[in-house]
Amino acid sequence: MQVAPALDAGTRSRHIEFERDAAPHMNLLYNYAHWMTGDRDEADDLLQETFLKAYRFWDKFEKGTNLKAWLFKIMKNSYINMYRKDKREPDKVDYEEVQNFYNEIRAESTDPNDLQQQIFGGLLDDEVTSALESLPEDFRTVIILCDIEGLPYEEIAEFVDCPIGTVRSRLHRARKMLQTQLYDYAKQHGYVTQH
Repeated sequence: MQVAPALDAGTRSRHIEFERDAAPHMNLLYNYAHWMTGDRDEADDLLQETFLKAYRFWDKFEKGTNLKAWLFKIMKNSYINMYRKDKREPDKVDYEEVQNFYNEIRAESTDPNDLQQQIFGGLLDDEVTSALESLPEDFRTVIILCDIEGLPYEEIAEFVDCPIGTVRSRLHRARKMLQTQLYDYAKQHGYVTQH
């Protein structure tokens, strides 16, 4: 039986720091990955890829800057690479360095009240989910991050890499699109009253 070598102090410190700082954002990132991919397994893969890359390049993260935005950018780039370029073979990742790390922190940080549970638990009806999914990606992104996940405009602006004014504009337009699409639904469910 072969025993894995003990981690040196620097690696152990890096592991603890990454787990402490990055793992709390896992549910938010998973929720967004699920919205982007529309599939639980693909969202898991995208989340895993994001955290593996973030761990591998942890020394490149500039302390004191917005970690959540940095993780979102890694996820967005991973999504583009994995799902939009139709690669025949996914990027190879050196799993030895982070062996079992993803599963450990995923299990420790799973929140049963995350967006996935709310959606599949019936909080959002199919019509609402379909309306959200029908929005153009730029608009869907700001709606999900602002109205569902509750992120402030500043963080959304960092993630989508545009000015706050553009975030506000997209959010306003996205809400108008949803209002138009869901007017009959809102009437049926008593959210709109006749004057």
